[in-house]
Amino acid sequence: MRIGLVSQWYPPEGVFIPGNLAQQLAVRGHDVRVLTTFPSYPQGSIYPGWRQRWRHVERQGPVAVRRVPAYPSHDTSALRRAASHLSFGLSSGLAGLRWLAGVDVTYVYHPPPTAVTAAALLRCARRTPIVLHVQDMWPESVLQSGMAPTGLAGRAMAGGLDALIRTAYRMASAIVVISPAMADMVIERGADPARVRVVWNWTDDALFRPVPVTAAARSALGYRGRCTVMFAGNLGPLQGVDTAIRAAAAVRDRMDLVLVGSGAEEETARRLAAEIGADNVRFIARRAPQEMADLYAAAQWQLVCLRDLPGLRGTVPSKLQAALACGRPVVAALPGAAATVVESARAGLVCPPGDWGALAQRFRSAAGTSERERAEMGRRARQLYQERMCLPVGVDQFEDILTKLAARKGRA
Repeated sequence: MRIGLVSQWYPPEGVFIPGNLAQQLAVRGHDVRVLTTFPSYPQGSIYPGWRQRWRHVERQGPVAVRRVPAYPSHDTSALRRAASHLSFGLSSGLAGLRWLAGVDVTYVYHPPPTAVTAAALLRCARRTPIVLHVQDMWPESVLQSGMAPTGLAGRAMAGGLDALIRTAYRMASAIVVISPAMADMVIERGADPARVRVVWNWTDDALFRPVPVTAAARSALGYRGRCTVMFAGNLGPLQGVDTAIRAAAAVRDRMDLVLVGSGAEEETARRLAAEIGADNVRFIARRAPQEMADLYAAAQWQLVCLRDLPGLRGTVPSKLQAALACGRPVVAALPGAAATVVESARAGLVCPPGDWGALAQRFRSAAGTSERERAEMGRRARQLYQERMCLPVGVDQFEDILTKLAARKGRA
């Protein structure tokens, strides 16, 4: 097949899915062309050593990558975020008809919804089928994040995003979602049930895997010889790390919480920890992906949490797959699908999101769990990942979807 892949986020950014998919499809003999922008996630500024320009083409192994300029922003400003998404939609649309000319099928990593622009133009011009890979429910995840305006402007934004999403769903020949709960949500939004498929996300299998515990990694976490729970990833408005900090403060005599990462809510989280005297909460700056498996191994538990919002009930945070792939037991303060998968696999401890008292009880239980029990949970976590979520399983499913749609080019 000749496959076009469109994503605003792409390596060297720490967004695993589109990069892994492109490389694996190319290894399997398919001709893959990527359309993306210049790396800026999650800092919101172009990475050192990169310069935005119009005619930028590179090769990452067998994959050809075209990067187009876009306004970089990942802060809490709705206006700047919108400018980032809209600018990528415009530049990718302008470049896409030529760069992706001749592809048999186009894969789009969603969100943002504006990433579908180039694929939509190809759909109209050449009836090229679209596979839309939905990671978050829009507009809910935006409107409930605290970044969206209120009043008339907020209602206008909600209406515009809803119309955009419904149009993308109608144009897609296949809509791939990351959980059964999300499948129900997109169908409720108007997607054709016959076009909806569930493919669980994977993580980077080469980086996230079981490794031995090292003294250096424990030192990096500030390990003090007692139960350590680690949260790794974006400290943003949807993660609910304030709940985790309050819960940890309530059991400060039993465990430590280490937050590894950065994000728009980091300063707010630091202030909260200081205000309530959570001296068992430590903040560690974002680390390179190559270092993360060692850090996962150095902590007894991994925390995965989200706020309790309707738009997040079908979401499975990528840090969950990373923890499972590393064979680490999970404390899950999550809504919907992600909590269900942890609980059904008996891969950790689960509690409702947004309830710091309930989470404090789980932290207390985690501190009292024997090493043998933790090891068994970790074994089940790894088994769950390998059987249902790992990279080969996901790529097999996508290759099947793409192959069937490519055969229908011109009739989609």
